[in-house]
Amino acid sequence: MDPVICRDTLDKLINEESSTLDQLHQLLDREHEFLVANDVEALDRAGNARQTCIGTLLRIEDDRKALCRALNVPADMHGLDRILAWCDPNKQLRRRWNEVGERANRCRTANDRNGALVTARLHRVQGMLDVVTGRADQPKVYGKQGGYQNQARTGRVLVSI
Repeated sequence: MDPVICRDTLDKLINEESSTLDQLHQLLDREHEFLVANDVEALDRAGNARQTCIGTLLRIEDDRKALCRALNVPADMHGLDRILAWCDPNKQLRRRWNEVGERANRCRTANDRNGALVTARLHRVQGMLDVVTGRADQPKVYGKQGGYQNQARTGRVLVSI
């Protein structure tokens, strides 16, 4: 493959990934607003749009890995570094690639923020359900599926002889 063609291909992938990450960040911000407002319908629509962005990002990653394989380099960061050194001696793409990483980190932070809000609400709902069902003072243990479940006290004591 010609270095110019390779550079053009990477340029296109970086542009598309950058644009998709910006879109994802906007979606995650809107999702946060919907979580705060308890707008379940809008949250559902936002979730579908977020999944579309994730699908686009996965396709871009697959395209980048295919480029690495076509150039017979590992399909990881080391392989991409080798390709960038070969086809982009002026390091213009490398700078933009680093910016893509910063955008991805912003998305991760926004997603973690949304996840923390959802987790806090789930714990709150679980606490209210425990009060309503009379299980608030009972110990919580892991169930068969790995999640917490209330363990009713039966009064039995197990001893090893």
